[in-house]
Amino acid sequence: MNDLCADISYKSINHVGEQLCGDHVDIVSQPDGSKVIVLADGLGSGVKASILSTLTSKIISAMIAQGLPVEECVSAIAQALPVDPQRGVAYSTFTILHLLRSQTAELIQYDNPHVIMTRNGRVNDYEKMEINIDGKRIYRSKIRLQEGDMLVAMSDGCPHAGIGRAYNFGWKREDIAAFMADMSMAGHTAKALCTLLIDECDKLYGHEPGDDATACVVCIRQRTPMNILFGPPASRDEGSRMMSLFFSREGKHIVCGGTTASIAAGYLGKPVLTDVTLDRTSKVPPISRIEGVDLVTEGVVTMNMVLSIAQDYLKGQDNYDEWGFGRDGASQICQLLFEEGTDINFFVGRAKNPAHQGADTPINFNIKMNIVEELSECLRRMGKRVKISYF
Repeated sequence: MNDLCADISYKSINHVGEQLCGDHVDIVSQPDGSKVIVLADGLGSGVKASILSTLTSKIISAMIAQGLPVEECVSAIAQALPVDPQRGVAYSTFTILHLLRSQTAELIQYDNPHVIMTRNGRVNDYEKMEINIDGKRIYRSKIRLQEGDMLVAMSDGCPHAGIGRAYNFGWKREDIAAFMADMSMAGHTAKALCTLLIDECDKLYGHEPGDDATACVVCIRQRTPMNILFGPPASRDEGSRMMSLFFSREGKHIVCGGTTASIAAGYLGKPVLTDVTLDRTSKVPPISRIEGVDLVTEGVVTMNMVLSIAQDYLKGQDNYDEWGFGRDGASQICQLLFEEGTDINFFVGRAKNPAHQGADTPINFNIKMNIVEELSECLRRMGKRVKISYF
């Protein structure tokens, strides 16, 4: 059985004065667990570049995912995109990473900076085969992957960073490679790594980017199960079975809700302790501690905040600097589910909380169930395997 998975994340900054990014990343999942990632860099910047890169990434990712040869994909792009009247070219540049069940990476690169690969904290050179398609030089590579490998795809806005400021000729690819190799040894997630890279580019541009800059980072790692218990069972008779199934699962264990925490503590024979380090100014309800449980939080309010962060995460609007390093309950759940976990198991109790049934409270049973369903869908869109068990 293949226990490897790909942790994938990307981030962009826009050309100064532009509301739209001229780069676009598209990720398509295939039925066998393989993924097609396309990073496209549209000609110029602004609206036109955004349209060019979006069309390129959408068309190529769909065609590659359907198993069509790269020759057809490139020809289709050349015919589909309009010709720029000033420069006489009709395409955007692109990088394709086809991850076959997280075991093999097939790279197809056209005019973007070549993908950086690191292994064991060192930059790893890989073979590139040059082919010519419709007069365009395309580089193809096939790499056998192993745990700890990192792949970094980027638009040319990254090596252009610092031109005329920190560096005469920009931040060279080999320097970016060395920077990322060092960062990879710290155990950061793909989300943190691409954030570090793009934030460094932004600094080198003096926070006024002269080009759109995008980085997509892929980290190959072992699958990590995560278990989350949310709400007491509808029948008290189900309590022991629910707890037995929950605590017997491999991976970390998160308990959400005061009543749920009491049931879990009783099953383990341990007390529920309030966290004395809590921040009383926080909008997030305080966490508690139970020996044998990795994280104990409040229920619906905290989970609703997690859902809100997940929705922003998928839109590329999340405030990672806050939740990525926060110690409140919602931030810690986000860190465990979004970054660490790959296989998320929900154990959801169907009991209705009497304290939530008053006419003046916005919290009810349906809201709780909706949170679970919507959060599960967000996690699936992040590439997680999700299973929900109701009690």
